Amino acid sequence: MSVAALYIKKDMHLSDVQIEILSGIINIYSLIGSAAAGRTSDWIGRRYTIGVACAIFFIGALLMGLATNYAFLMVGRFVAGIGVGYALMIAPVYTAEVSPASSRGFLTSFPEVFINTGILFGYLSNFGFSKLPLHLGWRFMLGIGAIPSVLFAVGDLAVPESPRWLVMQGRLGDAKKVLCKTSDSDEEAESRLSDIKDAAGLPPDCKDDVVSVPRTNRSQGEGVGMELLMHPTPAVRRVLIAGVGIHFFQQASGIDAVVLYSPRIFEKAGITSDTHKLLATVAVGFSKTIFILVATIFLDRVGRRPLLLTSVGSIILSLATLATSLTIVDHSTHKIMWAIGLSIMMLLTFVASFSIGLGPIAWVYSSEIFPLRLRARGTSIGTGVNGLISGTISMTFLSLSKAITTSGAFFLFAGIATVSWIFFFTFLLETRGRGLEEMDELFGDFKWQESLHRKSSGNGHDKQQANRNGHIQFGDSGDIHTTTNGQS
Repeated sequence: MSVAALYIKKDMHLSDVQIEILSGIINIYSLIGSAAAGRTSDWIGRRYTIGVACAIFFIGALLMGLATNYAFLMVGRFVAGIGVGYALMIAPVYTAEVSPASSRGFLTSFPEVFINTGILFGYLSNFGFSKLPLHLGWRFMLGIGAIPSVLFAVGDLAVPESPRWLVMQGRLGDAKKVLCKTSDSDEEAESRLSDIKDAAGLPPDCKDDVVSVPRTNRSQGEGVGMELLMHPTPAVRRVLIAGVGIHFFQQASGIDAVVLYSPRIFEKAGITSDTHKLLATVAVGFSKTIFILVATIFLDRVGRRPLLLTSVGSIILSLATLATSLTIVDHSTHKIMWAIGLSIMMLLTFVASFSIGLGPIAWVYSSEIFPLRLRARGTSIGTGVNGLISGTISMTFLSLSKAITTSGAFFLFAGIATVSWIFFFTFLLETRGRGLEEMDELFGDFKWQESLHRKSSGNGHDKQQANRNGHIQFGDSGDIHTTTNGQS
C-alpha cells in the first residue's frame, strides 16, 4: 500500500488525511475479523477458518483492484481488513497447536515470514506496475493480492486439523493420527496427546476414538469471555497482560508507519527521485525478509526472551539515531550526505531489528501462552489490540509528523520502545521448549518482584528460586525441562 498510495493520491486527487485513513483503516477493520475468528475457529475448526480468511481476502483484493472511486476503495479495504484479521489470528494459533515443542518457535514464525515475503514481492511488483498508466498501475498493485489467497486456499486442502481442537471435540482418534504425523516420534505423540487430554479435562486412561467432552471444558464460548476478562485466575491474568502487552508494544514501535510511509520518510531524509524512493523502499522489504529468516533459526536455539530483549534494544538505538539524523537533515540548508546515508542505514537497521525479534516473537509468544480452552479467544484479543494500535499509528503518522516533525515522531517511538524493553524484561517468561499445556503452571508460579530481587542478590538459593519463577534473568536459557516448582 505504501507505493500504491502515492499513485492513488495523484489519480484521485486525495488529501494526506484521506491517504492516512485509506492506509490505516484496514487495521481497524481487522478488529472485526480477529474478533470473529476466535469464535469461528472454536466452532468450525482451525483449518476451515484459514479457508474462510482466504475467501474473504480474495474478495477484498478484487474489490480494491476494481475500485472506481474513494468510497468503492474503502469498501474493498473493509472486506480485506476482515480477512486480514482472520488470518492474523488463526495462522499462529494453528501453527502452534500443530507444531512439536522442539520446533514450535521456528514453525510459528513462518506466518510472519510469509507476510514479509509478501511485502517484499509487493514492493518489487509495485516497482514494475509503476511503469503502467496512472489509472492502471495502483489497481494492479492492490488487485494482485487475490492470487496468494487462491494459492493458500488450495494449500489449505492438504493440511490436517489442529489436534488440540480435535480433542476439544472429543475426536481422540483423529487427534492421535495428526500427532503421529507432526511429532518427532510415537512416544512424543503419545505424550502430547496425554497432555492435551489433561488440559481438556479428559481422564488419562481414556482410549476411545470418540468421547464426550464436558461442555464446561469446550472452547465454544461458554464462559470463555468471563474467564478471560471478568474473573481470570492469577495465571490467566498474567498471560492476558503478557499477550496483550507484547502486541501493543509491537505496533507502538512504529513499524507500520515505516512500512506504509517509507517513500515519504526517504523523501524527508533527502531522496527526491521517485525511482530512488521506490528502490529504497524495496531495500526495506529485503531487510525485513532476510532478518525474519534469521529469526526463525534462532527462536528455538536462543529462546524467545533473549532474542526479544536484544531486538528491542537495537530498535531503541536505531530509532533514536534515525530521529537525530533526520533532525540534522531537516535543519541544514544544504544536503549533508553523511546524515542522509545515516538516516537510510538506521531505517533499514530498525526494520531488521524488528524482524529478528519483536516482529515474529509477538505472534509466536501470544499463540503459545494461553491455556487450551482460552487460546483462540485470547489470541483474538491480542490480535485485536495489534490491529487497533497499528491502525491508530497508520492513520495518524502523517498528521503527527506535521505536528512534531518526522524526527519528533521517531523520538516518540524510541521512548515507547524503551518502555517496552522494561515491560518485556520484567514480565515476559521464557517459553522455549515447553509444552503448550505447561504454560498455565509456568505463569501461575511467576512473581516478577521476587525474581528481580533475587536476581540482584546472587546467591545459589536465590538463583534456584529465580529459575522456579520462569528464568527471569536476561539470556537464561538453562535447562528447559526445569518445571516451575523447581523440579526437573
